Amino acid sequence: QKTSFHRSQTLDFKNGYAFSRLPREGVGGDTLFANQLSQDELDDLCTRGSTLTYGQVRRSAPSSFTPAFVAYDKKVLKFDAYFQEEVAISAEEHYRIRHVGIYYYLEDDSMCVIEPKVKNSGLVQGKLMRRHRVPKNEQGDYYHWKDLNLGIDLTMYGRTYRLVNCDSFTKVFLESQGIEVNPPEEMVLDPYTEQRRTPVQKPNVPAGPDPFRQFLTYDTKVLRFYAIWDDTNCAFGDHHPCVIHYFLADDTVEVREVHRRNDGRDPFPVLMRRQRLPKIFADKNKNFPSCVLEITDHEVQEWYSPKDFAIGKSITLLGRTFLIYDCDKFTQDFYREKYGITDFQPVDVNKKPTEKAPQVIPPYNGFGIPEDSLQNCLSLFPKPPRKDIIKMLENNLKVLRYQVALESPVPEDKNRRFILSYFLSDDTIGIYEPPVRNSGIPGGKYLKRTKVTKPGSTPEKPIYYEPSDFTIGSTIEVFGHRFVIIDADEYVLNYLERNAESFPAATVQSIRDHFHPQQVVVETASSGFPKKDLDDLIVEVQKELKLHHEPFNTRKFHEAFHHFDPEGSGFLDKTRFLNVCDRFHVPTSTILLKKLIDYCSCGEDKVNYRDFL
Repeated sequence: QKTSFHRSQTLDFKNGYAFSRLPREGVGGDTLFANQLSQDELDDLCTRGSTLTYGQVRRSAPSSFTPAFVAYDKKVLKFDAYFQEEVAISAEEHYRIRHVGIYYYLEDDSMCVIEPKVKNSGLVQGKLMRRHRVPKNEQGDYYHWKDLNLGIDLTMYGRTYRLVNCDSFTKVFLESQGIEVNPPEEMVLDPYTEQRRTPVQKPNVPAGPDPFRQFLTYDTKVLRFYAIWDDTNCAFGDHHPCVIHYFLADDTVEVREVHRRNDGRDPFPVLMRRQRLPKIFADKNKNFPSCVLEITDHEVQEWYSPKDFAIGKSITLLGRTFLIYDCDKFTQDFYREKYGITDFQPVDVNKKPTEKAPQVIPPYNGFGIPEDSLQNCLSLFPKPPRKDIIKMLENNLKVLRYQVALESPVPEDKNRRFILSYFLSDDTIGIYEPPVRNSGIPGGKYLKRTKVTKPGSTPEKPIYYEPSDFTIGSTIEVFGHRFVIIDADEYVLNYLERNAESFPAATVQSIRDHFHPQQVVVETASSGFPKKDLDDLIVEVQKELKLHHEPFNTRKFHEAFHHFDPEGSGFLDKTRFLNVCDRFHVPTSTILLKKLIDYCSCGEDKVNYRDFL
């Protein structure tokens, strides 16, 4: 009559640690007696005294256990059997004997039925029943290897198999399990198969022609001709290479077109399907719809035969004319044996290359450079002209600069000066006009970087300006404007002297003569002043100007000298030079400045103001 069966709590936490303690009460709140053993426990202690003293008795190892799927792995019982199948729709056989092999797998007691495949049997052969456990009856029992033996009928899924033989492993296994194996039986053969294997007496062939003799003799033998279909009379027509196949087995003809890559035509395989082609039609009514109805032997008087095909002969097939120009080796042997033809020289049908019409380049329209405009005439999608990458890398940032004057009848243009830059990387020219205050001309970029043609060159063969064309005093015509070269950068002289073999001697000598008076002054002064003394003199002059002279506008000082030198020669009269220095309060009367002016003087009345500056 106990109703409470709860147990007391034995799990607890103390100081953050989990621990277990002994129960204080029994199940359902019963009182627990400390160190009290039951009678069964006391009896067990009495009987196990030796065990407590000497330990547990060592028991013998249990026998090893091998599962069935390991013991019988890859062990199969094989029985030879057959079954009888009814044939209801054949007049030659009423039943059929089919030989099978029944396989029993010992590892999982599964079975499968496999029928060996017979070539051209017309039956679905192979695995007739997949591997699985086969039910034996409706009570849920399955076939076991104890149920198998020779000379018995085995029914599986409504089909009865007769077991007639087995292999040696199956026989040894069954006998080892105490089963008496019945003697093997003879395999029953299929009567229809045996009837087919018996030789059939061939009937005597009559002396007349056999309608099937041609098919049996010439089967898989085809005459091959290479022909050309001339379709140039039609719009967008062309010469189509074709292959004509003549099948000797049934006198049919097939025409296939040979397609080439990018020939612009649909790559359909057959131009004319395999069929008998009429050569001569019989007399028929004009209203006969021959294009709709099939042509029979009554409408055709003569069909095409092998004698109608020959190399070099034109043949019309269904309204298309083909020129046969060659054939293969089998065709040559066939005509040589049957018709005695020995001439098989192929006909040359290759078209002669047409002369390419010269391309007429339209005249230059003046937009852009001629090379860029020419690309629109060479391709549908113009590409930019190709650049000389090697030249651009070798001459990168190399620029020849010249000072030029505008040759113009307008008086205001006589004093205009320009900087002409020649870029060696791509042979382009850019012109820049330095702005001059109060001149009325804004200055800036006069000509953006572009190639400039020489006067007299044609747009078809443009001739561009080169560094050899720029000499002191030469005239450069740029798009109708004439410029005269009056000065050059010192880099021009250095570049021309380093590459003197690439430029005419007259060009190099012109630049050298222009810089010769300046070099004469420097050499003359240097001969009187050693380099160290000259450097000391320049330092002393700079110190004196800083101590005794107020700072002045250097740009105006330069512009004043250039104003009195309109030709840009770099030389001024000594009197005018001293007047300009007095205007800017330069103490030319001091000894140091007199020495510097003497250093920059050229003769008695000329001073190189560029060296002085």
